[in-house]
Amino acid sequence: MGKLELETHSSGETIARGREIGAQLTQPLLILLSGDLGAGKTTFTKGLASGFGAASEEEITSPTFTLVHRYSGARVPVYHVDLYRIEGARDLHTLGLEDVFAENAIVIVEWPDRLKMHHDWPVVRVHIEHVADDDRKIIIDAPFELHTTAHP
Repeated sequence: MGKLELETHSSGETIARGREIGAQLTQPLLILLSGDLGAGKTTFTKGLASGFGAASEEEITSPTFTLVHRYSGARVPVYHVDLYRIEGARDLHTLGLEDVFAENAIVIVEWPDRLKMHHDWPVVRVHIEHVADDDRKIIIDAPFELHTTAHP
C-alpha cells in the first residue's frame, strides 16, 4: 500500500502534482476524490486527466451539472463523475455507471460517499484539504507506490 502526502501552494502546483500522479496510473482504476466544496478536486483532476493523456487541462471542467464527463485521449478513456447532486440509488442508476465499469477506463469520482455500487477495480483514494488561500494538503492512498518530485 502506498500513501503519499503533498502540499501545494497554487492551482498550477495542484495541477502539476495531479499530472505527475496521473502519468503513473493505469486502467482500470477508480479514483475517489473527497474534500469540501472548493477544496480543489476538479483542479487536481485537470492534472490527473492530463497526465493520463485523456485531455488537456483546459478541456477539463467540473461535471457538477452534467454529472459525468468522458474524455477520450490517446492513452485511455477517463470518466470524471460528480455525485454531489445525487440523492439516492435511483439517481445513481440513471447515470449508467454500470456501463462505464464495463470499459477498460479510469473513473474519477467526486463526492464518492454517494457511490453505492459494486465494482472490483483497484481504488485510489485522494483527500484534498483547503489549508489557507491557495494552499492545499493532498493525501493519496493507493494499492501501489506513487512518486512525485514535490516535497511535503
